[in-house]
Amino acid sequence: MKKFYYLLVAACFWSGISQAQEELNLEKAIQLGLENNFDVKIAIENIDITEFDKKIGVGDFFMPQLDATYTRNYGSEDVEQTFLNDPEPRVIDGAKSQTENFTLAAIYGFRPESFVVMKRLGQLNEISELDAKVVVENSVADISSAYYRLVLEQQRYEVLERTLELSQSRLDISQAQYELGSAGRRDFLTAEVDYYSDLTLLRAQEQVIQNTKVDLNQLLALEPDTEFVVNDTILIGEDLNLMELQENAFLENKQLLIIQRQENVAYLQEKELRAQRLPTLNLNGSYNNNTFNSDAGFLVQNQRQGFNYGGNITLNLFSGLTLNRRIQSAKVQRKITDYALDQYEVQLSSDIQRAFNTYETNKALLEIEQKNYAVAKENTELALERFRLGISSYLEFRDAQVNLLSAENRLITSIFNIKEQEIELLRLSGKIYFSNSFEPIEEVLGN
Repeated sequence: MKKFYYLLVAACFWSGISQAQEELNLEKAIQLGLENNFDVKIAIENIDITEFDKKIGVGDFFMPQLDATYTRNYGSEDVEQTFLNDPEPRVIDGAKSQTENFTLAAIYGFRPESFVVMKRLGQLNEISELDAKVVVENSVADISSAYYRLVLEQQRYEVLERTLELSQSRLDISQAQYELGSAGRRDFLTAEVDYYSDLTLLRAQEQVIQNTKVDLNQLLALEPDTEFVVNDTILIGEDLNLMELQENAFLENKQLLIIQRQENVAYLQEKELRAQRLPTLNLNGSYNNNTFNSDAGFLVQNQRQGFNYGGNITLNLFSGLTLNRRIQSAKVQRKITDYALDQYEVQLSSDIQRAFNTYETNKALLEIEQKNYAVAKENTELALERFRLGISSYLEFRDAQVNLLSAENRLITSIFNIKEQEIELLRLSGKIYFSNSFEPIEEVLGN
């Protein structure tokens, strides 16, 4: 059964302003962030680049190259010709000549590594998609944490407001007792000092809230001074299971999937280089249409048209051991990616374990803080009544008041810490969602 712990935002925060501001819930914040965040936009554009590379690769390796050439040349020369059957030379001034040529040539070369290259480009395209999903997941996690941080800071503002109300009550009682002569001026002045100290904390918290809003606006790619009202709750779901988180992480963690694809790319690069030792097949064909006209010479006009075709097989016999060195380098790179995969698997397990330990600790602390808050609240109410009746000192009341402030702050902070670790665990396990309707991250990229 789900446990619900609520942090309600102060409805009267900066009275008069909240009604004019737009309400922002977590789902809307995440949608705005995914629409506006520049890191997300860049990541999605990078997917298009690898898609183009993949399509270009298909054209380079499996489509022939076709070129059409048309040329036309003109000439004007002074010609003097002597023929065997005519001893008198023939002189032509300004003899005109014209050449017209049209050629359509096709070349197709098949290299054995073509299929390997296409697989490698496909893997690189998958890596770019996973990179984009990593950016989206991180953005969702960052926005969620910033959103709940704002809820937490505004809840702290409410705590300080209630503390200030208690200080105001104590100040009123001290002033009345002083005016009636039942208490000294020192008690009244001490109550006034404590009141202004609490008022200073409240004003400082307003600045914290403004800066927290700026941080959230930055993640949403909005203007820093954009105002909105957060009116939401912090929802803690069902208890997370460590084994399930680890299993999901090794199946769906996007960074792990990226490193696995990089390992495949390294293997394909080595395979691609080895395939270059095999012979390549080149086919060629052309159509020519050539026309020659001249005022001088034996031929007044010569026109030729027809097809030419052929092919060759090429086998590299020696290239200065360059290919061998590249293959050896690819082997080393493949080992590096193997080590990187093993290293990240260990890191991922450790990150999940650390986050889960913190998650469990904060859940245990929450139960303690709830009990502590209930005791501190009752003690403060009793201390206030005793102070009102004049049977306790201001020190006793102030001590109870400070204890209540501390207890309430620890309570709401423990709730926030549980939620923050929950977000981190879901991110690491690849199960983070971008809306309250539980739509998966892949929907953002249309996959």
